[in-house]
Amino acid sequence: MPTVTRTTVTDQAGTTRLCAPRDDLVLESPAPAGDGAGDPLRFALAQGPFDHWERTVTVSPQVPVEGVGGAEPRDQVVTETITFRLALPVWRVVFTPLVRRAVVRPASKRRNLWWLSPDRLDADVARTLARLCLLSMAAGYLGTLLTQTNTFAKAQFDSSDTALSAMLATVRVAALLALVVVAVADRRGRRAVLLWSAVAACVLAATGALTPDLAWLGISQTAARTASTSMAIIIGIFAIEEMPAGSRAYAVSVLAMCAALGAGVCVAVLPLADLGVGGWRFLYVIPLAFLPAVAWQARHLHETRRFLAAGPAEAAQSHVAAPSAPDASRTARRAQRRRFALLASSALLLSLFTTPASQLLNEYLRTERGFTAVGITLFTILTNTPGGIGIIVGGRLADLRGRRIVGAVAVGGGVGFTVAMFVASGPWIWVWSAVGAIVGAAAVPALGVYGPELFPTASRGSANGGINVAAVTGAVVGLLTAGYLSDLFGGLPAAMAILAVGPAIVVLLVVFAYPETAHRELEDINPTDHRPTD
Repeated sequence: MPTVTRTTVTDQAGTTRLCAPRDDLVLESPAPAGDGAGDPLRFALAQGPFDHWERTVTVSPQVPVEGVGGAEPRDQVVTETITFRLALPVWRVVFTPLVRRAVVRPASKRRNLWWLSPDRLDADVARTLARLCLLSMAAGYLGTLLTQTNTFAKAQFDSSDTALSAMLATVRVAALLALVVVAVADRRGRRAVLLWSAVAACVLAATGALTPDLAWLGISQTAARTASTSMAIIIGIFAIEEMPAGSRAYAVSVLAMCAALGAGVCVAVLPLADLGVGGWRFLYVIPLAFLPAVAWQARHLHETRRFLAAGPAEAAQSHVAAPSAPDASRTARRAQRRRFALLASSALLLSLFTTPASQLLNEYLRTERGFTAVGITLFTILTNTPGGIGIIVGGRLADLRGRRIVGAVAVGGGVGFTVAMFVASGPWIWVWSAVGAIVGAAAVPALGVYGPELFPTASRGSANGGINVAAVTGAVVGLLTAGYLSDLFGGLPAAMAILAVGPAIVVLLVVFAYPETAHRELEDINPTDHRPTD
């Protein structure tokens, strides 16, 4: 286990602080003292994202300091030794160096660490989030697979732009099937449906390597997208139901980063498409490598506390009015309908722009800007990777400052810079793409929390599945409209500028209609829910 030692020369007040239990990224409790009077102080883990934590403090005899009146005892030497093991399976190797540096910093500098959640997580929550991050990485790869490869499949099958847009739009039908799957998660539990969806998504995606034409590719990836979409929705619900109130946007940002990492893997292996006419098919075999990780999750991932608190019986009766409070039940249902209409319309309007902007980008770069597969890979990595900054900053600000202002600025700025990228030429394409990625990425955690937050446990899956259907409807309309406008105006730039009207309306909805949910418990946002027991 990692061990960190720090020696500090301090005054009596500093010694007193160092000899007290810590209350920062870890909460300590005094451990039993030894038999000897000179034994070091020991502190054990009370709460924190650790499987093991032990801190020992040794105070040396006072060091004489020469003064005007002779030797005067003033300072003391305090030696701390910390041994820890993070409760972060798989990701421990990433965060251990950060924790090593953080635990020896002065207390005043331990606050607001960029990688640390606003709330202190306990070990169970930290382990759950780490496991969800691994699944999110797989979902990120699966979610971008067709996006990255469609232009190469089109070239091999000698298909038209209209056929490609129609195929991509047809695949979005998977959202309707995913609605059924995530609704089952409201009845049967998040864990089982998540794991089965993950297995199905990996296996079905791999069938894309065998498709003989564009139509069959669309059919196979419709089935795969059903499972991967369900997987992504349930991952978000799982995290929101487990995280403390002040760190839900943080969880969404971390999951988004892992999904982006998975998407980055897909982009990194895209040069395989240059190996030959059918080189793109290799990318469809890679999801099979995720299956061992899914099997590992099946052994260790537990059901969410909030689903267990709701119980299957309550979930089955979630839409039945309680005889003792019919008015309250009707009020709650009306509130849920208003929330659903707000989020669904926002998802539809936003997807009008974002889906064609991402799905048709490779085709635009290849045909209108002359990029090769390697060039597309470099462009995507170099301009999208900085988006991680926006995700991290956006998640932290959304938890600390509120969701609405962060979401409005991110949507408006991200869409504006993306339009500038399509309109620009030369090196400015790279500049505006990177800036748009950074600004727009902040909307992912700021607005991504609303879907799971605004609905009770018993209908959280079906509501978010319905919102996804609305988003996919917007995606289909956006893709078809983008294809039509591109043919009408001779390219995508004008089409994307027109479709940006949708996100502009979303900005107004976020500012004037969205509720603020930061720092509120899910049971306060949804009074019909029962609080989970620890």
